[in-house]
Amino acid sequence: MTMAQWFIFFLIIQVIHFIGTWKLYVKAGRKSWEAIIPVYNAIILMKIINRPTWWVILLFIPIINLLMFPVIWIETIRSFGKNSTIDSFLAVLTLGLYTYYINYLSNVSYVEDRSLKSRTELGEWVSSIVFAIVAATLVHTYFMQPYTIPTSSLEKSLLVGDFLFVSKFHYGARTPMTTIAAPMVHDSLPLVKSKSYLKTPQLPYFRIPGFQDIKRNEIVVFNWPVDTVRFFRDNSNIHIDKPIDKKSNYVKRCVGIPGDSLEIKDGYIFINSKQTVLPDRAKIQYFNTVSVTEGFNPNSLINRYGSTELRQGINSREYYVNLTDENAQKLKNNPLAKSIVKDITPKGNYSKSVFPHNEQYPWSVDNFGPIYIPEEGKTVELNAKSIPFYKRIIEVYENNDLTINGDEIFINGKLATTYTFKQNYYWMMGDNRHNSEDARFWGYVPFDHVVGKPVFVWFSWNSNGQGLREKIRWERVFTTVHGSGKPVSYLYYFLGALVLWFGYSTYRNRKNEE
Repeated sequence: MTMAQWFIFFLIIQVIHFIGTWKLYVKAGRKSWEAIIPVYNAIILMKIINRPTWWVILLFIPIINLLMFPVIWIETIRSFGKNSTIDSFLAVLTLGLYTYYINYLSNVSYVEDRSLKSRTELGEWVSSIVFAIVAATLVHTYFMQPYTIPTSSLEKSLLVGDFLFVSKFHYGARTPMTTIAAPMVHDSLPLVKSKSYLKTPQLPYFRIPGFQDIKRNEIVVFNWPVDTVRFFRDNSNIHIDKPIDKKSNYVKRCVGIPGDSLEIKDGYIFINSKQTVLPDRAKIQYFNTVSVTEGFNPNSLINRYGSTELRQGINSREYYVNLTDENAQKLKNNPLAKSIVKDITPKGNYSKSVFPHNEQYPWSVDNFGPIYIPEEGKTVELNAKSIPFYKRIIEVYENNDLTINGDEIFINGKLATTYTFKQNYYWMMGDNRHNSEDARFWGYVPFDHVVGKPVFVWFSWNSNGQGLREKIRWERVFTTVHGSGKPVSYLYYFLGALVLWFGYSTYRNRKNEE
């Protein structure tokens, strides 16, 4: 939906509210016209139902408002003496239209000084749960989101089983575009695994201003741009694009920012013709073929040389090993290691799985580019050589009608020789260079797909560990994601603060009782 369509929809909602409540406003001692003025009518309604004015803000926050509307419907009918469980159910099941019955057909009176406490223990529990969900959803959507590392693409910077807190406010919280969705879940409901959202209606993209821009080599969480849903029914494959904010969450390192020229030479990244310098916590890994002599213990490749993956080669003395350059060099000094060859695809070898998936560009994951990373407001020439890079941007990410007729390119029906980008784009890659599904395969990440910045590892679980002491990576609990030097755990500081808080709370409660 466009902004104009949403404005019309908003006005229709105001009219529906006015028709269904204006008599109730009058019975509460207000004027009938106060029920139709946008925002003001909500402020007056809060006074009528004896609830704080700041609740109005919650009514205009996407997703949060879906949780608040049923609360307001129930509070409204209770303010006019409709306190039964059946009344509450009818208010919710009719999506608030039960107020029409009360407004026109029910002889009700306004209860000015009604008790705000639930009449039953169940009602008290429901009220507490609802507002706990509202608070948690507000934090989850606009401030901080929990996230789990599912794959090894960022080993050893982030490990499989790390539980993160992802900041929404660093780059600016993105307001939800999918308006009707279950709170605090992503694209599917737990257990039943069905969709957690309705694809329509959709809000226009909007982002609250952030505190910083995405910096080169920062780790970023984003929605996977090429994510889709496929439903199999009656032996047919039905292909449905997900809404942006319901695409799968990915986490990678942003190695290229808008305006950069990026090239990969023999596995190493060059930005604007200079080899990139990564943070000291970034441990870049490549697959190596390692041949060893008799007596070599293959377990040492993991325990001593830090390999995150180990596979048997074509014979019993050859291994396929994932190593950092530093550990590969250490292994070369081992007299039992006969040879170590980094598995780099030579320059000029074409891989059709690699972006931009065009034979004009014989690129691979190890030798790639140079490629321009689009910047908002910048203009590029469009021709047969450049269109493979920008086709998806023009057509999908920036919602234009693109037609290619021979050497001629038409955008929205007009012949185009240039194109000006409407937003910034980024190049996201994993540190595990030969085991990462990243931008080398599917291209640019638009800024409207950016979710946030991971800031904290609050827990880390090693599923391959033996016993609780090995399964919990205690040295990673409460460590920062970014920064330099070896990560330091702040667990004991947190536990100390927690003890002080409980001690203070206990002392304060005793004082209040006295």
